[in-house]
Amino acid sequence: MTNTTLDRRQLLAGTTALAGGLTLGVRPLAAQDGGDVVLGGSIPLTGVFAFAGVGIHAGIQDYLKILNDGGGIKGRKIKYVAEDTAYKVDASVAAFNKITGQEKVSLYYGDSTGFSKTINPELERRGSMLMAGASFATELNDPKKFPLQFMAGPDYTEMFGILLRYIAKEKPGARVAFVYSDSEFGRDPIGPSEAVAKELKLSVVEKIVTPPGSVDVSTEVLKLRRANPDFTIFHGYVLAPIPEFVTQAKQMGMKSQFMGTFWTMDNSTVQRMGDAAEGFMGVMPYRYYYDKDGTAPMLEKIRQMRPEYQSTGYLQGFVTAMLMAEAVKRTLEAGKELTGANLKAGLNSIKDFDTGGLFGVPISIPGNSVPVGRIYRFDAKAKQMQPASDWIKL
Repeated sequence: MTNTTLDRRQLLAGTTALAGGLTLGVRPLAAQDGGDVVLGGSIPLTGVFAFAGVGIHAGIQDYLKILNDGGGIKGRKIKYVAEDTAYKVDASVAAFNKITGQEKVSLYYGDSTGFSKTINPELERRGSMLMAGASFATELNDPKKFPLQFMAGPDYTEMFGILLRYIAKEKPGARVAFVYSDSEFGRDPIGPSEAVAKELKLSVVEKIVTPPGSVDVSTEVLKLRRANPDFTIFHGYVLAPIPEFVTQAKQMGMKSQFMGTFWTMDNSTVQRMGDAAEGFMGVMPYRYYYDKDGTAPMLEKIRQMRPEYQSTGYLQGFVTAMLMAEAVKRTLEAGKELTGANLKAGLNSIKDFDTGGLFGVPISIPGNSVPVGRIYRFDAKAKQMQPASDWIKL
């Protein structure tokens, strides 16, 4: 038995009994009023991004279960058809071709920036579907270049913008360092965020780039110590080398406040930082699974369905499916055909929309992103990320 087989078995054990076979989560639903609306998915259930993919997959399934059990949209159910991609662009494209070859797909979830960019010309050529996914790449947040795509949260530059606004309010004129991976993901927000920092009268005193997941960062930590920033923002990593950075910096007596962006912010990921986790902060577009502040009836529903902690990836999948369904609802209510352009227009008509408290404020989607977030801080005693700011809208 290969490692892949083992991993796959362990990973899929975490998803619900809703899944069946490799075309996961498909349930035979009665076709009525034009039949099922199909949501296809390139989902990384194995490979380096599986920790997120398994959560995303479960989140999409759970939202659609709530929707379909409640009668669907104007009597039509949403059917979910997904394939495992192991977070590889070629596998993702193959999954897209297979699913769209077998089904009339109106909605699609993509697993990466690479896939979203690769498939875009084909998406436009077909003109039949609306797409979102795991990527918050700044480049995708351009309705002219990516007219049929969106993201269920702020793009990476907007995440930095939320963090920098928080910093400017907490410590006007603060010294800031950016530490990022030498990858497309890592480099994404760096240039634009330097400009935002300047506007906010913050000093970017150091930019450090490392290989993704690098282990030995002692040289980089010395550079960081010399720069002596008040705040250090990590981006383009999930976990490593953040704990190494933070541990060594604290051992050297550094007092910098360490921060991260969305894919680092899962509560279980931060806990894995060990002692380095205490006080770690970052930006989250959604409430955490366990959040009790404010009214969040949809979060209550999730907790009833799944009594154990659900990841930020789960919430991202759940919210994406919710916004896709809302685009379908508005298109059908307007008596229009489910084309990509009509679905995107339906999505863009979302104004002051209540997500059942998953976002802490009503949201609007005028373009390709939802530029809303909140700063959370890790409390080691409670073993939880806890709110450190109000909701920040850009």
